[in-house]
Amino acid sequence: MLLNDGTICNVVFQPAFILASGPRISSFLVGNVSGISFSISAVSSSNATGSIPSSSCVPVYQTQWNLSYELIGKNAFLVRVSLNRSLQLCGNETSVPDCCQEPLCLQETLLVSACADETPKASLIIQTHIYAQIFPNKPISENKTAIPNQVFQPLGSCPCDVSLGECDIRCCCDQDCTQEVLHLFATQCLPGPFGGSFSPVPEYQCSAQSSENDPDWFPFLCVTSPSDNNPFLGLFYDGRTVSPKPSPSFQAPQMTAAVPPINYRQGDPIFTKDDLYFTIPQNSGLGQCADNAPVAFLENFESQCVRRLQSCPSPSDDLRLDVKDGLGGVVTVSVVDEAANDLRLFLSNSLEPISVPQKCDNVVVALSYTLYWRENGLTAITVKRTTANITLSSPVSLTRRYSAVFVNGNETSQPNSGNSGYLVKRPVIGGILDSATEVIQRAQINLWQPGGDGLCSSAELRPALFGINSTSGCVIPVSLLNVRQCSRLRETVRAVLAELVTATLVSTTGNPNFSNLVDWVNITTSLQNSSQPAEGISGECSAVPTHLHIHVRSVIMGRVQGVPQTVIQAVEISFIETTWRIKCDIGKMNPCVNPEIMQNFPVTSSVTFTENPLNTQPPRSRFSINFTEFDCDRNDVCWPELAFPLTRYYTGEPYSQALAKGLILVFFFIAASVLGTPWRQIRQAWNNARL
Repeated sequence: MLLNDGTICNVVFQPAFILASGPRISSFLVGNVSGISFSISAVSSSNATGSIPSSSCVPVYQTQWNLSYELIGKNAFLVRVSLNRSLQLCGNETSVPDCCQEPLCLQETLLVSACADETPKASLIIQTHIYAQIFPNKPISENKTAIPNQVFQPLGSCPCDVSLGECDIRCCCDQDCTQEVLHLFATQCLPGPFGGSFSPVPEYQCSAQSSENDPDWFPFLCVTSPSDNNPFLGLFYDGRTVSPKPSPSFQAPQMTAAVPPINYRQGDPIFTKDDLYFTIPQNSGLGQCADNAPVAFLENFESQCVRRLQSCPSPSDDLRLDVKDGLGGVVTVSVVDEAANDLRLFLSNSLEPISVPQKCDNVVVALSYTLYWRENGLTAITVKRTTANITLSSPVSLTRRYSAVFVNGNETSQPNSGNSGYLVKRPVIGGILDSATEVIQRAQINLWQPGGDGLCSSAELRPALFGINSTSGCVIPVSLLNVRQCSRLRETVRAVLAELVTATLVSTTGNPNFSNLVDWVNITTSLQNSSQPAEGISGECSAVPTHLHIHVRSVIMGRVQGVPQTVIQAVEISFIETTWRIKCDIGKMNPCVNPEIMQNFPVTSSVTFTENPLNTQPPRSRFSINFTEFDCDRNDVCWPELAFPLTRYYTGEPYSQALAKGLILVFFFIAASVLGTPWRQIRQAWNNARL
């Protein structure tokens, strides 16, 4: 780079020219900065040429600026220039000696030179244009401007006045701004209503017209309206509110002691008798398992906690806790023990052996809580504790399953499946009529949910869910001896299938009345007439009922708030029969040679839901079929509904009130006809004819 004086520069300022409006300026000197020194001077341009003087390492004029620099890395300097005088505007109450006499406080040109061996290497030109600072006369207050409700009034006569007791820049209507300050931005005022420039009074206002040019209609048709009622009413209000969001913080939250509620509400933690949280292990948000997680009222959950076992776990704590019921009393947790049949749901083995195998008895693998509630409290708590005997020959991963379900009512009640129609994925409600009490007892309509071995003897049951077609099955071990007793085998298989559906009645709605048979329909069974031999021949048994099919027919009976109300019309159970035949294998495990060897035969169950269409419209009359011009569904004009409020189809109010109002209207019509002009003319003509 070549300067005006011909000096070759190996350093440069970035930026080399700055237009400054504040008291602090900074720039970088980049290049070979070893042995560099700085000088600053206030310069003025030549009147003849308009150029500034050449760079000089000797200050020409002692400035009111301070210069400092800092080495950044190896090849750069950070150069800072700061003003060392006050920018306060002089006034009557100002006591600062070097205050600004005019609003434009400082306007000058600075030249910063980078020198090496008294030779200038680079120059920085700074053009300053700084206004005086405005300070409030009164101490700064923390009070905020009270903005009125914008639904009913505009944002004042000066909406841009948002600072209390201070002058807002470019807000020319701000009463806190002095004339000296307003002169600084007199040509840059905020435009429009926000800057206080409201539209003039409309000509239709009574106060807008003078007595000289009033139109003829003005005294009668002008509008008298207060000044607050203007076109900008609610201009800055759109009906929405913004709630501040808490900013993230790295501070540890302050934990307060738990306060047991008087009555439980949804989401409230449940407390024990000792004012401690009632806890059940649950999964946390980080994928971990929290052993002491509080149970929230009316919040169902299921969780799984995986733990690696290398030795027998410690015995579990006593589950029979006293829990506050939220109604002023205490309920005790009732425990029901159950042994696990299939451990493959809970254990996964490892290939790493253990030197000494261990046998662990009664290891808890699952806890299923059922909490019964009524209103704002608990009525009972039961837990099904599933245990298993585990032999540790190698480290295993134990998956413990936890669940909590809240059921409304007492211990014998079950949740409904809708109100009043069935909801999809809710259990189909079955029942059995108790002849002694004539009350319907709830019974099950289930499907199989087989376990790990797939046997029907170890398979669990799951309820048939409304609207969900599904099929499930399991296997039954059968030997050649069983096949030879074919009739007995048929009865055994049919009894296994019959255990799925113990109900004889099914509820038509999702919330039935267990004391009224009107809400229930009988479950019909489709029987097949077949004559089969009582005993099997050559290892074969025919007509074995191997499939149970449940067919549910439903219909939509209207809608409630747009939600279709589906009810059950009928339920039919049918059996599908097949032939079982023992397969003889060549080898040691030949069931034909050894009649006691078992073979597995599948049995299945399924449920199908069919929705029947229902035509709720009344049949069309022959008149509406033949005379389509009088059909209200096809024409905009409906003459048959001329007296619609007097018909039975009008349901806006009771029929008696509608009829009474209609008769009153007829009475007024007759009275108007009698007292009106036509009747008066008829009486005059009659009187003239008599005379």
